[in-house]
Amino acid sequence: MDSDKIRKILHDVSSGKITSDKALHILKHLPYQDLCFAKVDHHRHVRQGVPEVIYAAGKTEKQVVAIARSMYEKSGSFLISRASKKIHSMLRMKAAAYHEAARMISAGGAENKTGNVLILTAGTSDLPVAEEAAVTATFLGSRAVTVHDVGVAGLHRLLDNRGALQEARVIVVVAGMEGALPSVVGGMTDKPIIAVPTSTGYGTSFNGLTALFAMLNSCVPGIAVMNIDNGFGAGCLAHKINALDTARRGRGSD
Repeated sequence: MDSDKIRKILHDVSSGKITSDKALHILKHLPYQDLCFAKVDHHRHVRQGVPEVIYAAGKTEKQVVAIARSMYEKSGSFLISRASKKIHSMLRMKAAAYHEAARMISAGGAENKTGNVLILTAGTSDLPVAEEAAVTATFLGSRAVTVHDVGVAGLHRLLDNRGALQEARVIVVVAGMEGALPSVVGGMTDKPIIAVPTSTGYGTSFNGLTALFAMLNSCVPGIAVMNIDNGFGAGCLAHKINALDTARRGRGSD
């Protein structure tokens, strides 16, 4: 449940549309709902601006489904990461969409998409992580555009997208192997850059450690670096930066 929904409930009470008992019934699971195996944080969107997202890995399918249904009952939306088709089928919800490349399931989410989050991948193998970032940012309310396969082995492909670099408000760069792409992009734009190392690569890529260290040691100042394969985290940060810029533009500060 977000701030707007809580504000509407309070307004409905003050205007007499609903009783205080009805409002109490709606709000009684704030700040969380205890399902025994999980304490579902329905209040997180109000505190953090990002609702609790269900990480499916390590949970049973039944646990994931129960948490998702609890969230949907209270807010009309949920997002599940690292999800399987089996979980999607067990939900039995028309509102739930399975994003195969991202390995995510979404229902509801922000209706209006604003701003411009650009997501770049070094190679096609980095696509699952990039799509996780894209689905996350879109669910939260950002307009996201993804450009695939523009790695340093063929820089002309990146140069063909210079217009997109300039139009973006924030850029997510997803790369495995040697992890060089964020530094290259950082040398071409003044936009905030979020670098995401992936576990893509042979032997001495060390399942993404080489890319992670390369991004942390970039000579381009101000690049934010996510954990290995953490497209979800990148999508959240990109949305928060994008939302700040959207709010600033709305106030006419630019």
